[in-house]
Amino acid sequence: QVHLVESGGGLAEPGDSLTLSCVASGFTFSTTTMMWHRRTAQREREQIALISADGGSTTYDHSAQGRWTISRDNDKNTIYLQMNDLRPDDTGMYYCHAEYQLGFSGLGTQVTVSS
Repeated sequence: QVHLVESGGGLAEPGDSLTLSCVASGFTFSTTTMMWHRRTAQREREQIALISADGGSTTYDHSAQGRWTISRDNDKNTIYLQMNDLRPDDTGMYYCHAEYQLGFSGLGTQVTVSS
């Protein structure tokens, strides 16, 4: 059974940093492309970062490009999202997503950016 458990969200002020984590189980993590999605007040769901199975390739939505970094540790079955320079419009629910079978997402972790 696939499980994806996100953590690391919380309340931050503009300009702060947060690091999200997602621990995966129930599938072969090291051969699976992983993503971070989010849901905000402006968008129902959007992909903000992707990392290839071996970690050698990453892509970002324009909103994350240059501010955030996705990474993974295949020994720990974990992906991360280092979020720097947070802005109020980054507020939302952040989901880890596995490109496995038809796709799986976790329950999400809430990020709130407010002064």
